[in-house]
Amino acid sequence: MSTPAPERPGAPAAPGSPGRWWGRMVGFVVAHVLWRTRVQGLEHVADGPVLLAVNHVSILDGPLVYSSNWDRGVQFLVKKEMFRGFVGWVLTQVGQIPVDRSGSDRTALSSAVAVLRAGGAAGIFPEGSRGRGDVAAVRTGIAWIALQSGAPVVPVAVLGTRRTGERSGGLPRLRRRLHVVHGAPFTLERPAGVPGKQALAMAAEQVRVRLVEHVAASVALTGETLPDDGGTTTSTRAPGAPGTTGTTDTPPRAG
Repeated sequence: MSTPAPERPGAPAAPGSPGRWWGRMVGFVVAHVLWRTRVQGLEHVADGPVLLAVNHVSILDGPLVYSSNWDRGVQFLVKKEMFRGFVGWVLTQVGQIPVDRSGSDRTALSSAVAVLRAGGAAGIFPEGSRGRGDVAAVRTGIAWIALQSGAPVVPVAVLGTRRTGERSGGLPRLRRRLHVVHGAPFTLERPAGVPGKQALAMAAEQVRVRLVEHVAASVALTGETLPDDGGTTTSTRAPGAPGTTGTTDTPPRAG
């Protein structure tokens, strides 16, 4: 009898697993005890497959969105460097997906597609790295996932996790008011007769525009502005990461 291959770190956690249970409990503490988080638009992610496209300003953004959607158990694509030690163990237990940001990561992208095809919720930061959160550029991985899975994309604005002058790798002051605003879902479709790479770029630009509009609307709604600097971080930008305009990063060809 052959020995089963070891489970890949970050593979989807089975519903009802211990990791998912205590992940929900920790999520509540993060969102509503350590910080005062106002969550809006949860009706847009109530059930069925959904791909969350989140702006990115702080290291807390991922945990906060996960915590705000604790009943869905959102499985984020998280840079593989985070899967070390205790933090890596926690990420694996709650089903997060490690991704290699140095180039297209077929395994990570396919894992997200599998989550969505199973009716789950997946999350991604289209900008690819922390910055102002104004979505000046996106990577095309989100377009590939959306086109392959057919899942609706929900734009999510996270506000308050970093303010001007604060480090993107640091945490906001405890009990600060934070905001997680979910927008109306939309679906990406590949135009007929358009080559794969061009279709991905067009779809990624559609995500960027919709997320930009949603972030702006969320700022107006909450009164919480984006930081006016890029933040200070010790992380380095991966090769092929987005610049200041347009889209970049070519994942496996759609089709």
